[in-house]
Amino acid sequence: MPDWKNIDTVLLDMDGTLLDLHFDSYFWLEFLPLRYAQIHQLQPGEARAWLHERILQEQGTLNWYCLDYWTEQLNVPITSLKREIAERICFRPHVQDFLQALETAGMRRVIVTNAHRDSLALKIEKTGIDRLVDRVISSHDFRFPKESQDFWVNLQQIEPFDPQRTLLVDDSLAVLASAQQYGIRYLLSILQPDSQADPRAITEFPSIDHFTEVMPNT
Repeated sequence: MPDWKNIDTVLLDMDGTLLDLHFDSYFWLEFLPLRYAQIHQLQPGEARAWLHERILQEQGTLNWYCLDYWTEQLNVPITSLKREIAERICFRPHVQDFLQALETAGMRRVIVTNAHRDSLALKIEKTGIDRLVDRVISSHDFRFPKESQDFWVNLQQIEPFDPQRTLLVDDSLAVLASAQQYGIRYLLSILQPDSQADPRAITEFPSIDHFTEVMPNT
């Protein structure tokens, strides 16, 4: 349980934390390979294997998350393709209640996401998630992913927070490690970011299944 009386700011990842990661998993692992194969007249299995290897080359970099980069590299309209399956975008359980409880408790709620602004815009359109928090910040605005220390330096310049009185909730262990290195005191991970995948075994950081486990007393 976070020490809520000593927390002023809650930084919240979006995909896999507030929203079900299944939309993104399905898009990159299933839907994109199929549409890529159709567009470029390839066998689906061949397209899937090549795309998986190519995308992994950018893991941990801003390119990994950049829709402009992949549109150019793959010669397919990534944002338009995402819109084709936008009905799959949805909240994880109890998210709205958790965000409301944070507001009632007087804490500042800031989404910090590696999502590209086009992807972010689509998810805001479908969920209205921006209206449930105080601010939404994309790492693309800084040109550094959350895995980089430069992200946190830039974040603190535009969104001042006391690292010792801040909680970060994120499904990425690499991002949590980066935040820990920067000095953020309270860290929380998500056991099952993708509702259609098995829960993970996490030992590096405190973790939860649903936000009902850590609701602040209001």
